[in-house]
Amino acid sequence: MERERERGHDWRATSFETRAIHAGQEPDPATGAVIVPIYQTSTFVQEAVGVHKGYEYARTDNPTRSALQEAVAALEEGAWGLAYASGLAATQNLAYLLEPGDHVLLSDDAYGGTYRLFAKVIARYGITVEQVDLSDLDAVRAALRPETKFVWVETPTNPYLKVVDIAGVAALVQDHPAMLVVDNTFASPYLQRPLTLGADLVLHSTTKYLGGHSDVVGGLVVGNDRAVYETLKFHQNAAGAVPGPLDCWLALRGIKTLAVRMERHSANAQAVAEFLGEQDAVERVYYPGLPDHPGHEIAARQMSGFSGMVSFTLRGGYEAAAAAAAATRVFALAESLGGVESLIEHPGVMTHASVAGTKGEVAPNLLRLSVGIEGIGDIIEDLERALAAVPVAAIR
Repeated sequence: MERERERGHDWRATSFETRAIHAGQEPDPATGAVIVPIYQTSTFVQEAVGVHKGYEYARTDNPTRSALQEAVAALEEGAWGLAYASGLAATQNLAYLLEPGDHVLLSDDAYGGTYRLFAKVIARYGITVEQVDLSDLDAVRAALRPETKFVWVETPTNPYLKVVDIAGVAALVQDHPAMLVVDNTFASPYLQRPLTLGADLVLHSTTKYLGGHSDVVGGLVVGNDRAVYETLKFHQNAAGAVPGPLDCWLALRGIKTLAVRMERHSANAQAVAEFLGEQDAVERVYYPGLPDHPGHEIAARQMSGFSGMVSFTLRGGYEAAAAAAAATRVFALAESLGGVESLIEHPGVMTHASVAGTKGEVAPNLLRLSVGIEGIGDIIEDLERALAAVPVAAIR
């Protein structure tokens, strides 16, 4: 953000769509290239000992990474951004803020990888990790302790798509030493900007909607507090889990079309959720865009759309879910989400196997859809094919 102001233009005053294309992405001063170059170098020449042009070693900083960090910070309406090699690398870097004796409140419906990192790695170092239904403000209030350092929110959550009242939780921790961290991966900054609702930090897996094309892995943290930035920046360099310049370039490429993609993802997902709700084989649909979703009103208030993620349970248990997941053609059976193509997965076996036996255990008949931007007629036809593959005996 500082480099933008030095060049005489602050893109934060423009629309989201314009920021996505221009913020942090000025034409290359050396060549005039419209697209930020891939600075594929490990080191930079210094003019004299200790004198350089802002870059010295690519683990510490790289111009392509700087552009990505500035772009996402502008989209989230934050003061700074820091990029990492994956979403979990970003999570790990935040965990370096913790000290033995600290307490972390984690959603009872968190991404399996986040739970695994906190509960099975970070907890080994004297950190207490507690799972709580963060969509219940009374439960959050009751769970806060003097030693709580993080309240770690996903909204919508993964995979049950619970909606957490960000402003409501922010009010609870306003006079508390805890930091409110919001994983905004499912919504993207186009649909939701947690910092404007009181969050301290926002985290993204840039692998998902920001990248948008299933061809890159990355993570990013955005915030406003300069002291926190200096600490995290030190950790980013010291620990070294940084993205390469090509990864940053791919994420920047994806961000340029984020607005139009999220509109299509959301429209398609709404149609899918409504279709699934009318099917006999479907037991329950989880989608914040449905009026009967428990968090619908909050989602409508803090989001500008309901995103492209839909989960649903099938009558007939695991057998029914496995049969449906194996029968699709448009939907690819794969982990991850947020790409232009539609994906289907079984969270209990795939992305959330690590939460088995915990409060976040996933039902064996749950399927999660990342609804892509294909033609909605083709998507619905594919789901009809999948449901037709469910054994009739299983449904009964």
